[in-house]
Amino acid sequence: MAQGAGLLKGANPTLIEWLDSPVVYQQDEETITALKAMVPKWFSPLRARWHYYSMARKNFRGYLQGDEVRLKKYFYVLRPLLAVRWVEAGKGVPPMRFAELLAGSELDAPLRAEIDELLERKQRAGEAEYGPRRPLLHAFIRAEQARGEIPPLLPDSREGDVKELDSLMYQTVMRRA
Repeated sequence: MAQGAGLLKGANPTLIEWLDSPVVYQQDEETITALKAMVPKWFSPLRARWHYYSMARKNFRGYLQGDEVRLKKYFYVLRPLLAVRWVEAGKGVPPMRFAELLAGSELDAPLRAEIDELLERKQRAGEAEYGPRRPLLHAFIRAEQARGEIPPLLPDSREGDVKELDSLMYQTVMRRA
């Protein structure tokens, strides 16, 4: 619990994503509800943008360099790039689910069609399908990466109250004692 509170205090995007994840193994409903309510107070657009931009850059280097690529890996790069755009548009915490993120993204028609086709192909063929590099997607990714190098004018302000986090941690521990 202390680690989770510390991560939220540090505006850790991974923790914020976990709180929105559709996959849940075990949770204390009361604590999770309280943490989710605190997220907007602790969310840092600047830190989130940097996190997603770095993730996209790393995944692109690691997965999409060959002439033949595992098609699902495009989503490992597209999701964080769309999350960067979401944050830069001032929409707050990006949704965890790709479909929601895509629906809230403004993309030109050919790019959107390419992504939709890739989604359909992934659903039909499964997770392991390889295919040739997708030039339109690569061009978009490279353009977004170049744009990501420009320092953003985003706030890093977090308005969360440490006492509120401490109180939640105390209440959670006492409930479980």
